[in-house]
Order: sequence, then C-alpha cells, then structure tokens
Amino acid sequence: MGFYSGKTAIVTGAGFAALKDGSAGSIGYGIATAFAKEGANLVITGRNEKKLDAAKEKLESAYGIEVLIAQADINASADNKAVAQGVVNEAMAKFGRIDFLVNNAQASASGVTLADHTPEQFDLAIYSGLYAAFYYMQACYPHLKETKGSVVNFASGAGLFGNYGQCAYAAAKEGIRGLTRVAATEWGPDGINVNIVCPLAWTAALENFKEQYPEAYEANVHMPPMGHYGNVETEIGRAVLQLCGPDFKFMSGETITLEGGMGQRP
Repeated sequence: MGFYSGKTAIVTGAGFAALKDGSAGSIGYGIATAFAKEGANLVITGRNEKKLDAAKEKLESAYGIEVLIAQADINASADNKAVAQGVVNEAMAKFGRIDFLVNNAQASASGVTLADHTPEQFDLAIYSGLYAAFYYMQACYPHLKETKGSVVNFASGAGLFGNYGQCAYAAAKEGIRGLTRVAATEWGPDGINVNIVCPLAWTAALENFKEQYPEAYEANVHMPPMGHYGNVETEIGRAVLQLCGPDFKFMSGETITLEGGMGQRP
C-alpha cells in the first residue's frame, strides 16, 4: 500500500480533452491520471459532462480506482459557495475523507487586449479561477485539517511575466498566488501545505488558442529551452502528485514553474 492508496483527491477542471492526435490534452486529466496510478480515488469537476464521463470511464477501467464526477461551474450568476460545498459534501458522502485539493479549473478570453476586454470577459476569468479556488479551499478546509492534507493551486506565466492579451487571466492567476501564500501562513499550523504550480504543457486549449488567436499565440508561446512542451501527466501531473506527498510536506507557499526553462525569474 503506497502513500496515496485509498486517499481522496479533488481535481477541478479534470475532464478528458483530446489533442488532434487523440492523446490526452487536459492538464486536469493528466493530474487525475497521476493520482489514479498511485491508487487514489478521485473527485473530478468540470462544466462539460461528456468530458467528465470520458475521464471517469478511462480512469476507472485503467487503474481500478473510484471516480466521482461533479458537473460544477463557478460563475458570476451562480451561488458559488453552495456549488463548491455541494461537491465537497458529495465527496465526503462517497469517500469519507479529502486528502488533496488541486484547483486547476480556469476559463478566460485570452487574446483580447486590456483596452478591449469587457466586464463579462473579466468576470469569466476571475470567477472560474480565483473565486473557484477560494470557495473550494474554504469548503475543503475542515476535511484537509483532519487529514493534514495538501493543496496545489494553478497560476501561470501570464501573471508572472505580463503576457500580451491575457489581462483577466493574469489577474486571476496572480490573485490565486496571493490567496495561496496567505493559506500557507494560516493553515501551516494545521499541517496543511499549500503551493502553486505554473505549467506549460501542450493541451487541447493551447492548440485551439494557436488557431483562434495566432497573433497572441506568437507573442506569448515559445518553445522552452528543454525543446518540448510539458506532458500533462508525466511532467505536470507527477509533479503535482509529489507536492502532495510526504517528501515535500515542508514546502508551502511556493510558486513552482514547470515550463521547461521558460519560467526563470529572480
């Protein structure tokens, strides 16, 4: 029995999305796969029920774990506290424990300049990213305190480096970084570590971004020094898994860039 076996991970934005070659092109699904391979049960959320169903079928059949799917959307018109609490209540009813929370979900109108951004586009990024992390962290906190669990939140180089055409996305992600650091300070005495990952992986969303916003893509997306974009499971998901493990329990409040050498900063 390994460290993760029988434990429960909530991963938001974890539906299955395929690249054009048919392989997995969703960071959330890559993270879920990494946990599933180590025997953890999963609660996966997302807006697209078909993608969630596909993820559940693939993960359960391949790895023999249980997956609870929760169609959930944090947005400007929803009772978001109730949405997040409902997912957590379902998780506790099915598995009886929550050990790991990974806030990966994020939507945005990337490619739209700050001057042209609408309030609705700004809300889309802030609610789906920053507010989602806030509400899920609040709802999970009592259960993570019981298990002395871990939280991994997702930010981005868009916020670290001020990428063109990504003002709302960058604002949401930098807000998540601030929220994470405060949580690391406040929740450390409870045995909960909270960290941030800024990834660069080749995803279905990035493929679509390249097609829909070629100017913004050329301005922002460059080949990393490592010579390839990250694999959603082996190079992003496995790192998230380790941040939730015993070897990295003393690390908290940190921003980890998984960008193949692109994320260098002072």
